[in-house]
Amino acid sequence: MNTSAARISAIGSYVPERILTNEDLEKLVDTNDEWIVQRTGIRERRIAAEEEFTSHLCIRAVLDLAASYKGTLEDVEMVIVATTTPDYPYPSVACLVQNHLGLTSAGALDINATCAGFAYGLHLANGLITAGLHRKILVIAGETMSKVTNYADRNTCILFGDGAGAALVEYDAENPSFEGAVLGSEGSGGKHVYRSGLAASIEGIPLEGEGKIYQNGREVYKWAVRTVPEGISRLLEASDVGIDGVDWFVPHSANLKMIESICEKTSIPVQKTLTSAEYYGNTSSATIPLSLQLAQRNGTLKYGDRLIIFGFGAGLTYAGLLLKWGVQD
Repeated sequence: MNTSAARISAIGSYVPERILTNEDLEKLVDTNDEWIVQRTGIRERRIAAEEEFTSHLCIRAVLDLAASYKGTLEDVEMVIVATTTPDYPYPSVACLVQNHLGLTSAGALDINATCAGFAYGLHLANGLITAGLHRKILVIAGETMSKVTNYADRNTCILFGDGAGAALVEYDAENPSFEGAVLGSEGSGGKHVYRSGLAASIEGIPLEGEGKIYQNGREVYKWAVRTVPEGISRLLEASDVGIDGVDWFVPHSANLKMIESICEKTSIPVQKTLTSAEYYGNTSSATIPLSLQLAQRNGTLKYGDRLIIFGFGAGLTYAGLLLKWGVQD
């Protein structure tokens, strides 16, 4: 039974101006456009300027949201930012955004669920609003993945880009967006995709790199194409909704070939899938809101459409939500 009292009422996004093409990457590592497109579906990605950081992208995404939102953001009570690439260990990106927007009465916190971060943020916002603790929450996902990417590693540098997306979640008991959720984690797989930090090893396995991304793509792929279809099945069963009742599937845009495999296993037509990887790359927590904003802008995504968003990534962790789209044109 749906007991939500929260609706996603607005969305916005921002990507940096600089474009990094597959042809540009050919000058950095042993790769080529055909190889990258065949394996990932990615053609371009956006790259933040040297002095442009995650908070800057998040602020621009909120300003984009505000430009189309008919209400005010002055009464926002909480700012939640999903990111793995904060400007600083602290202060949080959320506090930097809160300060820039002048939201003097808003709480602020960052969450790190990697590529599942946006879905986790929406889930938290729904819980806080439905519980009656808050009435309006900004959920933002922003990443500057280029700053933690090793551009000598051809297996990872072809994947990642920078960007941010923002959603407004507010109280609406009559037309709630949230119809179901499934969340989970598999920490034993943390050694397959990580960014090195203070610890020298995971489960005795030495970590590579200095603050850069390391990924065992084969193992992550195997986990995702098994876990995501299972999660979707659980989500639909618990919500008593059939796959034919879903208008759009919005997965984390890690790799378009991976998404094709997930669609095949779930019987979701690829034509019903919204993605952002082709021209933005893998922007981690930001891929889902970027996909939603692209579809909103081109008229593909309509008010009242039912969709599944499903984030999955390092941790290993995942979160899937069944939603009714609440953003009006």
